[in-house]
Amino acid sequence: MREPFDNLRPILVTLNLSVLVLIFCFGYLLIGDQVVAMFDQPKPMDMDAYRASAATAAAEDVDRIENGIHVQSGLIYAEGFDIVRGTCTACHSAKLVTQNRATREGWEQMIRWMQETQGLWDLGKNEDAILSYLAQHYAPEEVGRRANLDVEAIEWYVLDLE
Repeated sequence: MREPFDNLRPILVTLNLSVLVLIFCFGYLLIGDQVVAMFDQPKPMDMDAYRASAATAAAEDVDRIENGIHVQSGLIYAEGFDIVRGTCTACHSAKLVTQNRATREGWEQMIRWMQETQGLWDLGKNEDAILSYLAQHYAPEEVGRRANLDVEAIEWYVLDLE
């Protein structure tokens, strides 16, 4: 037996599809560019230009000095800097130097220890320049409590509260 609206079914399906197509087209007009942009592949970077800019930036930082500090290494830029940077950073970071403090004798003991146990080569004529630089710029700092006050030398004032 046939239903009363069976002959309207193809018309309703076509109407529904038409409405969906219209909604899709209207939506595309509103946000289509944003959707397409989400799926766009990024343009490949020109690697030669990237390498050139990175090399330029690195070359500028290599020799930059700010407030008397060599920016790349963190070492104080003064006489003997080049020898210390070349010798010490051949094996370890300059941070290992900057975080330590010692007298000239203490630095010499550290050098001897590195020569005996870590394979540090004989520094020859550079050793004196290295020790002078380290002892001058990375010597122990006076840290501790302040000196006692000389109570006898203080001029006391009496407050008159009346």
